[in-house]
Amino acid sequence: MSPRKYAGEPDFRYAGRTWPDNVITEAPIWCSTDLRDGNQALQVPMNTEQKLAFFELLTGIGFKEIEVAFPSASETEYELVRRLIEEDRIPEDVTIEVFTQARDHLIDRTFESVKDARRAIVHLYNSTCPLHREVVFGMDREEIKAIAVKGARRFKELAERYGPEKYFFEYSPETFNATEMDYVIELCNVVLDVWQPTPEHKAIINLPETVQLATPNVYADQIQYVSERLNYRDSVIVSVHVHNDRGTGVAATELALMAGAQRVEGTLFGNGERTGNVDLVTLALNLYTKGIDPGLDFSRLDEIAEACERLTGMGVPPRYPYSGELVFTAFSGSHQDAIKKGMDRLEQPYERWRMPYLIIDPKDIGRSYEAIIRVNSQSGKGGVFYLLNTHYGIEPPRALQQEFGDRCTRVSDRGSKELAPAELYSLFEQEYVNRGDRLRLACYTESREEDGVRVEAEIEYGGVRSLVEGRGNGPLDALRGALAGLLNNGSPGGEEPGASPLVFDIATYSQNATRVGSDAKAVSYIRIVDASGCGFWGAGMDTHIGQSSVKALLSAVNRMLAEVSVPAAESNR
Repeated sequence: MSPRKYAGEPDFRYAGRTWPDNVITEAPIWCSTDLRDGNQALQVPMNTEQKLAFFELLTGIGFKEIEVAFPSASETEYELVRRLIEEDRIPEDVTIEVFTQARDHLIDRTFESVKDARRAIVHLYNSTCPLHREVVFGMDREEIKAIAVKGARRFKELAERYGPEKYFFEYSPETFNATEMDYVIELCNVVLDVWQPTPEHKAIINLPETVQLATPNVYADQIQYVSERLNYRDSVIVSVHVHNDRGTGVAATELALMAGAQRVEGTLFGNGERTGNVDLVTLALNLYTKGIDPGLDFSRLDEIAEACERLTGMGVPPRYPYSGELVFTAFSGSHQDAIKKGMDRLEQPYERWRMPYLIIDPKDIGRSYEAIIRVNSQSGKGGVFYLLNTHYGIEPPRALQQEFGDRCTRVSDRGSKELAPAELYSLFEQEYVNRGDRLRLACYTESREEDGVRVEAEIEYGGVRSLVEGRGNGPLDALRGALAGLLNNGSPGGEEPGASPLVFDIATYSQNATRVGSDAKAVSYIRIVDASGCGFWGAGMDTHIGQSSVKALLSAVNRMLAEVSVPAAESNR
């Protein structure tokens, strides 16, 4: 690779720029070019029925200007325009746009296609940069200018013939950003001199970044420089049409708006030639997240994306801004923890959306909160228990969250897979909930005495069912004493000389309800500590809070027994 082969002329610089101090405060005029620029870039262009469906999609979103066709290019393009008009498919507040090169016979065909439209923008273009002048056309600046002037005059003649009040003219010096700026100004002004726009009947000067060649600030300099030097400025709408060759289409368009552009042409999800046009979805929602009404409705964005994919065959990448499948999904543990804390605050009234890592409320564009957090080997406890709490009401102490979160990381890493909420719950249940694999409670009674609580329990341990009792200052303490007495009589099957006693104490206890209502269950969490200081968590789930506590203690004891290699019973519960 040799970068020297790409060295070219220095980028345009405008010393009088003021645009960096400007702030976008309102939405531009939007013009969708999906049906023309977007369609011509498809491997298999849409047929007429698909285009009609796409047109309806665009009007439903709220577009008021839609470039529908290049009518002189083919009968299919011409037919689309005629059907839109003849079948009265164009809403009264929507203006269609048609596109043509600066050749008389193509201009004639274009005007014929919209001769009985209520209102139409007719768009004239010719390429102007030195490379195209020399390589494509073999013409000098005066010859290229003559093409533009001749086309502009033909526009004027045909508008007079069909009714000048319903036609609005647009001119694009194609490859504007690669053209000498003084020449662009000369071209645009001679075209405007022919058209004679007024504040009541404005012309559009469209300044396309046909192929991106520089950083977005250069394009903004060009827009401001030309905009300030156009004649009839109060009668001209400055429009931009940005492609994405360098991946900066959105940035270039936003800076162009700061530099004086008033109108934006683009496509949904950035479809278009090569790397595509600027994405109008991203532009509009960027405005929305700054508190500016974009005037376009993307509240059902998934449905819009599905419709576009069905009609064009072009899918939306999973990481695409706002519309991708994974844009609201966090796998990283620290991100999940921050989002979980932010989501917990949503229960409180709020006026402004303030959420770590999420610049827009997913519900505003038709998404739910369910898929925000997903678990893989990079996830932490915050993500794991956000899902378990959201789907199953599991909300254990932080220490247990950390322990189980580490386990989930190992499982995901070992299997190189994502863990769904159901899998997380299954792992949690198998490891912690209502365990009876080594020591199982058959029946249990408690009674109050003057100095505390007395518990009698029938326990199955090592294949032997034993009646045990214990006393304590509460039911759990009494049951702990009963279990300790049983365990310290020896391991299953009888005492082994020299065996260490299985002594343990209850270190932590908490509980929560999984749901509210008739199907609510209590979940208790208990951590016991053995004589060596090792801790073991257990969880119990039951419709009765007392029973859930008993089951949690038994689960913790079973996990301790598993650690010291006490054989499991034949039945797991």
